[in-house]
Amino acid sequence: MPKIRNVTRGTTISSTSIICKSIFRKARGLMFSSQKTLIFEFSDERIIPLHMMFVFFPIEVLFVGRDKKVAEIKESFMPWSFYTPKKKACYVIELESGLIRRSMTMVGDKLKF
Repeated sequence: MPKIRNVTRGTTISSTSIICKSIFRKARGLMFSSQKTLIFEFSDERIIPLHMMFVFFPIEVLFVGRDKKVAEIKESFMPWSFYTPKKKACYVIELESGLIRRSMTMVGDKLKF
């Protein structure tokens, strides 16, 4: 359960997280579960569309490149909605609402997890 740190700002984004590598774990994500921080890891950078089907609470999402720099941020990702980012990512981090603002995370920040 790695901690996610914003190295650029010197802040902690999340003190615990779950890494999702398998196809099953990536497909399930937060569906039918409680709030937790998930890190989705992909083998190469790509556009990674997301959905909030069967997720019953809003979340925030960080799209992170291979270099672990934030490429795009999606705040207020609401239940029963879809989102396609404009930037490619190698990691997608799903977070509880409010954690991005609290950690002062911005596009271009370097993360460690």
